[in-house]
Amino acid sequence: MAVPHVASVPQAAHQQTQQEYEQVVSSGGIGYLEAGAASAVPIVFLHGIGGAARMFRAQLDHFGADYRAIAWDMPGYGGSVPLPLVTIDALAAALGGFIDELGLDRPVLVGHSLGGMLLQRLLAKAPHRARAVVLAQTSAAFGSRDPAWQNEFLSARLGPLDAGHSMAALAGAMVADMVGPGADPAGVALARDCLAHTPDSTYRDSVLALRAFDCRDALAQIAVPALVLAGTLDTSAPASGMERMAARIPGAQYIALEGAGHLAHLEQPQPFNAALERFLRNIRSEA
Repeated sequence: MAVPHVASVPQAAHQQTQQEYEQVVSSGGIGYLEAGAASAVPIVFLHGIGGAARMFRAQLDHFGADYRAIAWDMPGYGGSVPLPLVTIDALAAALGGFIDELGLDRPVLVGHSLGGMLLQRLLAKAPHRARAVVLAQTSAAFGSRDPAWQNEFLSARLGPLDAGHSMAALAGAMVADMVGPGADPAGVALARDCLAHTPDSTYRDSVLALRAFDCRDALAQIAVPALVLAGTLDTSAPASGMERMAARIPGAQYIALEGAGHLAHLEQPQPFNAALERFLRNIRSEA
């Protein structure tokens, strides 16, 4: 069973609590869930915008049998304090600090959506921080280079907040737009609850942080085993774009989960876990 913790990673002074997490009581900290033996190979799961560590309970339960499985709350989410300024670089630096604080030796990093962007940025600056990476339903850049497209995207995501709606009120419709028709109902409910509990300011900051993200030129520098995992019905990180991403990473494997939308680890937890399991088993056999 996953156990909640708090890592003391220096951040701005702020306290934020949420049921089932310990309260952050120092000058800063990162909340996280952990399962498995402390001596096992570490695997760290990184959620996206509107997520939380608890989104990965099915993965922690599964991989905790053989790994030290960890899922963090990104700064500003769940049991973690927010950053004073939210940028991709700042979030990636917080991730690096989290890895150091827990003393993780080259963990396997699994990044979903924005979490996948953070690990791309981390590896671009420190290529040997991971022993393997999984880029799950993410992107190497913020959509189109066309400013009009970017403005339209930001307006669609932030317009309802500007109009006075809350994340709690918007969560149901937003999740429904992200998942495939056969999504696991329990996973959908969990995604909806996590999004509903995301502070409006955290969601806004996370979306705005996407604007300057572009790691396309750094993909060829990824020098560890990589799995690129897409959902065939994902409209946020389309499978076609993820296949192109995989082609730019030396030796990367590409898998598309049939019928999955943007939240494959919640929609199809068993196929998602099986794809990761095969990837990790191959890495071990080749070591």
